[in-house]
Amino acid sequence: MSRAFRVLVLGGYGHFGGRICRALAAEPNVVLIIAGRRSKAARAFAQTLSAAARARSECTELDHASPEFSRALAALNPHLVIHTSGPFQGAGYTVAHAAINAGAHYIDLADAREFVAGIGALDEAARDAGVMVVSGASTLPALSAAVVEANLHEFQRLEAVEISIAPGQRTPRGVATIAAVLSYCGKPFKVLQEGQWRTAYGWMDLHHHCYPRLGCRWLARCNVPDLELFPNRYPTLNTMRFDAALEIGLLQFGFWVLAALRRCGIVHDWSAYSRLLLRMGSWFDWLGSEVGGMHVEMRGVGEGDGGGKPKTVVWNLVARRGHGPEIPCIAAIVLARKLAGEFARGVVGERGATPCMGLMTLEEFGAAVAHLDIAWETHVVMAP
Repeated sequence: MSRAFRVLVLGGYGHFGGRICRALAAEPNVVLIIAGRRSKAARAFAQTLSAAARARSECTELDHASPEFSRALAALNPHLVIHTSGPFQGAGYTVAHAAINAGAHYIDLADAREFVAGIGALDEAARDAGVMVVSGASTLPALSAAVVEANLHEFQRLEAVEISIAPGQRTPRGVATIAAVLSYCGKPFKVLQEGQWRTAYGWMDLHHHCYPRLGCRWLARCNVPDLELFPNRYPTLNTMRFDAALEIGLLQFGFWVLAALRRCGIVHDWSAYSRLLLRMGSWFDWLGSEVGGMHVEMRGVGEGDGGGKPKTVVWNLVARRGHGPEIPCIAAIVLARKLAGEFARGVVGERGATPCMGLMTLEEFGAAVAHLDIAWETHVVMAP
């Protein structure tokens, strides 16, 4: 009988961690270690897992802020650590270092630009330990990069990528997610625009966009890993942009006001008010829906028939029935399954530390969400 692959999910009963645990519970030859600061909550969550679950589960109390964290993690003997306990803005690589020291692979769902872009600093240590360290196994940059990679063949030269996410108002939101987006509200960051690095401000620069099957929404700038990673990965890019579009226009303008107050220096950091603002935001849930979406627009010089002319590729995703929050979990699930498969076959795959780009294909994403109400379409537009 083959040994089981031990997967420890830090924050395993949380907003995203719980979804990952539910998916991996169906995997054979997996031991699922549900970890977090409250062992009672971990045990309560474990009892909600399907009776048909094929993975054996364990529960443990584990605080990544504790000075004993590295020792406690190693004692659990994981083969893979999945870190879902954000926010990652301003955080260090304590959990990743602990995983490397324990000889375990590491995956996180970080959406913090500096955190994800800087993970390469752990590459030598990861290779020496023979493990894979992946940061940003989330919608950005894992899915966004998969979309671009799937359509890159359309271009001789890719010149611009613009991405936006439009969550449904009634889809569940975690405190860590709110803290993450508030951390850069009104703060400056650099964006590549028409070949120049320019300054943008979080949740400002409001503009309008109409989504197929979603309707029109107001968008505002957000600071995400793609803004730094894509220009490095695709050196012909001269414009890289990301925006978020809340369903309720009043809330979008509310974020703009928060950003303006921060930019004026009246408030230093809105993330300290995450719980209050999350609760206030929920007051408007009755005005919204459970339908969300994502938009990726690529522009450049076309390839193939009519090559050499301007070409635009537009990819639109729609998630219904509140399934949007499943999307940030998919890359971690896909990679965990791959690593478990390698372990079962005794295969040694890619090793080192890297942002999550090129590690999940759009086809693999599609297979992983086939049971969800998530669909997308691609349109190609050639200049006359």
